[in-house]
Amino acid sequence: MPDLIAPELRVLFCGINPSVYSAVVGYHFARPGNRFWPALYASGFTDRLLAPHEQDELLVRGCGITNVVDRATVSADVLTAEELAEGGRRLEVKVRRYRPQCLAVLGIGAWRTAFKRPKASLGPQSEMLGSTRVWVLPNPSGLNAHYRPEALARLFQELRLAMALR
Repeated sequence: MPDLIAPELRVLFCGINPSVYSAVVGYHFARPGNRFWPALYASGFTDRLLAPHEQDELLVRGCGITNVVDRATVSADVLTAEELAEGGRRLEVKVRRYRPQCLAVLGIGAWRTAFKRPKASLGPQSEMLGSTRVWVLPNPSGLNAHYRPEALARLFQELRLAMALR
C-alpha cells in the first residue's frame, strides 16, 4: 500500500496497517464501514465527504496517510508486537525524513506497542519525533466499537483545531 505523503505536511495520518480490502483496491481506509473519511469531514478537515478513491485530495489540504505496519490483514489484532516495533522504527525514519508538523497515529494500542509507551492516552503526546508533534486518535475501523462516529469526529476536530487547520 503506497504512502500518500509529501514533505512538510500539516498532518500525516498513520493507520495501524492496511486492510486486505484497501490493499486490493489500492486506497487507504477503503473498507466499507471504515469511519476515517466521515470523521475527516465531520471534524472539518475536508469540506465534503471524500471517497477513498479521492485520497489524493488530502495532499492539497496538507494531509497525508501512512501506516505503522505495511502488511495487509483482515484485522490489526493479528499483528505481532515485533511487527509493530519494527514498524515504529520505520515510521520514525519516515517522519524525520518528511517532517510533517504533526503525526496523528490512529490507534492507541499501536502507538503504545510500537513506541513502548504502555501508559499513553489519546490526544497530544509529550514526546516528539524530531520536530514533529505526535497526536493519538482512536482507530477509525468499523471493527472498533469503542468510539461512535460523533466521538471520532470530536476527537479529530480537537486535532484540527490544535493544529489551526481550516
